[in-house]
Amino acid sequence: MSLQTEVQTVIDTVRPMLQNDGGDVELLGVSDDGTVKVRLQGACGSCQFAAMTLKNGIEARLKELVPAVKEVVAL
Repeated sequence: MSLQTEVQTVIDTVRPMLQNDGGDVELLGVSDDGTVKVRLQGACGSCQFAAMTLKNGIEARLKELVPAVKEVVAL
């Protein structure tokens, strides 16, 4: 399974929690150095807690399940 596929699989498990709050996340890409690029959408795009959701939610979960992930950044 490719790194991109592994990351997408984990994002798909996080997505329902974001959607419950009116938001969503889109995977834009995964670089060779382990940086995951995402776009927060809907309520998550303008929420004051978006940075916390990104780092403490999405990034933490990805690092836990996909060791090659080093960082998640929102574009």
